[in-house]
Amino acid sequence: MADHVSGKSIVITGAGGGFGRLVAQKAAARGAKVTLGDINLPAAEGVAAEIRAAGGQAQAVAVDVTQLAQVKALVGAALVAFGRVDVMLNNAGIMPLAFIADHEAAYAAWERCIDINIKGVLNGMVAAHDPMIAQGSGHVINVSSIYGNFPVTGAAVYGASKAAVNFLSESFRVEARGKVKVTIVKPTGVPATGLGGTVVNQAASVGILGQNTPDFMAMVAGMQDGTFPAERLDPENIDYASLAPEHIADAIIHAIDQPAGVSIGDITVRAAGDHFIL
Repeated sequence: MADHVSGKSIVITGAGGGFGRLVAQKAAARGAKVTLGDINLPAAEGVAAEIRAAGGQAQAVAVDVTQLAQVKALVGAALVAFGRVDVMLNNAGIMPLAFIADHEAAYAAWERCIDINIKGVLNGMVAAHDPMIAQGSGHVINVSSIYGNFPVTGAAVYGASKAAVNFLSESFRVEARGKVKVTIVKPTGVPATGLGGTVVNQAASVGILGQNTPDFMAMVAGMQDGTFPAERLDPENIDYASLAPEHIADAIIHAIDQPAGVSIGDITVRAAGDHFIL
């Protein structure tokens, strides 16, 4: 089959870790030219250096996705270095789960969430729009979440931010039909990305777990103390319980690795035995 990753210029936000780092590494290994944006420049530089050491093409750029001028500069760096932008992956995000009753502790994080998760994605779409339209093609990939599927307790602001990503993406898809492809990626719970570190109140995860909360908490405790059955952490097992982040990264690469006229619109990847009710 034809390779539709090699040679592409891919811009990634939040590329210093998590899904962004994995996609950058996987895409570069396939011959893509990657521009890694992150507010933590040393982290992005570290990923870019690893890619270059392995023979790939990568550059790192400091970017605060809440600032349109900085996101435009990120895209501009890709244009200067690689001549075009084929894929814009809007991956940067935070997950400040909390109940409305937690507002005193959570409000500042909620404001940051709105700025990064909504405004940051919009800024990425805006920054990539003109270059992609001018070159006659492009692909915008926006990382959403299953939290955007339906409102639940404990995720009022985070879920709303991801529902907004879905609306932004679908509106752009309709507008840009035949010019720019749009893909929405909806991760489930993927603990190893580090996103859990932005949660304000861990109890707020009850919204996505529902009746499965006790089982999930027991799984987490078992994973921490080494007593959780190893076979349930094996993706070859139908009862695979906790999705590893590389499966999401592989799905993003799959969306990129399509002929120009084929657009994968919406991706949800789950561990078959996960606990999530959305």
